[in-house]
Amino acid sequence: MSQSPPFSPTVALLTVGRVWEAVFTEGLKPLGLTTRKYGLLGHIRGTPGISFSELARRSLITVQSAHTAVAAFVEAGVVDDGTAHAGAASTLRITAEGDSLLARAAEVVAGLDAEFAAQHPELTEALRVHMLRVMSAPTDLHPPTFS
Repeated sequence: MSQSPPFSPTVALLTVGRVWEAVFTEGLKPLGLTTRKYGLLGHIRGTPGISFSELARRSLITVQSAHTAVAAFVEAGVVDDGTAHAGAASTLRITAEGDSLLARAAEVVAGLDAEFAAQHPELTEALRVHMLRVMSAPTDLHPPTFS
């Protein structure tokens, strides 16, 4: 009989994360959002005037991917690029329609948060404590490196 592998908090966290990411994805789908689009819009709203380079860096995507996503946002009316011409620095901003979309997405997140907290109160509190610690010590944001 094969032996069960030892408990791994890393694997457990990844598993829980994937399960809830799938639920989150399904919740955003009716709004026409993906997890990535939600994050991009959040960065644009949180940093009005953000550049494509900074948006890409924060989102861990290429600048080309950021341009593609923003072009779709502009077409949908949720983002405005006040200087959308070659050679000019962009001034990306969320529109009123974009704010409304993010408000509806926030309702989805709040519902998922309530469901998660009801199902996993101890894990919710542990995550809260961990995030407070991470937020107070930015160096903790980076995972360990292996040599």
